[in-house]
Amino acid sequence: MRLRFLSIAAIELRESIAYYESIAPGLGERFLSEIEGTLDRIAAHPTAWARFGGELRRCRMTNFPYGLIYAVQDESILIVAVANMHRNPEHWRRRFR
Repeated sequence: MRLRFLSIAAIELRESIAYYESIAPGLGERFLSEIEGTLDRIAAHPTAWARFGGELRRCRMTNFPYGLIYAVQDESILIVAVANMHRNPEHWRRRFR
């Protein structure tokens, strides 16, 4: 399946990588590597994670407090948010209806 990011989700990804890289050299790379692994899991099994909030699903990362919020749309997967699980979820809920 093809993966697409909402522009705001792509910004969240870049900002999160930069944040972790500012904490320790190489940590941003580790974060990106885990994002890529999470995207691979989603692409391989897009319906494996339970729905919440209508069509949206969330796949949590293992080593970082983040989850990828996404929707399955025909032949593609739309990444709606790169969500920090410690942050109020209302910041991304209005992005997809």
